[in-house]
Amino acid sequence: MAEGVELRHNTVVKMSSQPSAVPGDDSRTRDLVARSILENGPSTAAILGQRLGLTPAGIRRHLDLLVTDGVLEAREPHSALIRGRGRPSKVFVMSDKGREQFEHSYDDLAVAALKFMSVHSGEHLVQAFAQSRAEDIERKAAISISKKNNKSEAIADFLSEQGYAASIHQKPMGEELCQHHCPIAHVASEFPQLCEAETEALSRLLGTHVQRLATIAHGDGVCTTFIPKTTATTKRKVRA
Repeated sequence: MAEGVELRHNTVVKMSSQPSAVPGDDSRTRDLVARSILENGPSTAAILGQRLGLTPAGIRRHLDLLVTDGVLEAREPHSALIRGRGRPSKVFVMSDKGREQFEHSYDDLAVAALKFMSVHSGEHLVQAFAQSRAEDIERKAAISISKKNNKSEAIADFLSEQGYAASIHQKPMGEELCQHHCPIAHVASEFPQLCEAETEALSRLLGTHVQRLATIAHGDGVCTTFIPKTTATTKRKVRA
């Protein structure tokens, strides 16, 4: 087994309600813009302006500077989000460089150790480590969710405490668990077994099959996991 190899984050991103931007304080305002995207995921200039109380001209100036500095990236919106006519607004996402500026949250020694294990000892040891790590997360999360009625909300709260800036969003056919930050994104981009094992752990905690729709490790702006409505819940709503 991969004893002694531990992926950990040294600091945890603690999110709170964001204060309004202060005119004239450019560095602080840019920090608020970047943190808003880190917490809430990919956002348009219009949404960011409303969220932070900035004028369209003001928010675009800060976004341009953040893109120039490599903290943010401007992308075309997903086709499913484009509605109506006219040119769709660009979506701004956190870049790898931007994430690193907020938190150096992976262990270089662990990355090297996993690579060594993979090359010299075989993929099965990397998989065993991924399973061991996921089981550890599952044990800790189980304690947290046992104290609350809503499992998905409890898991989101637990993940946020671990630095994932997680939230739950209601959808017609279930819920989406969104993780706006990943403390081990760089490691998981090379070893997707970590993401796969985490997903399996979430399924066991929730007692239902879940599906990963997107991951930061694969270049998406947010790690998104779909949680379907349970059969029991669906039946109760139909009878009602």
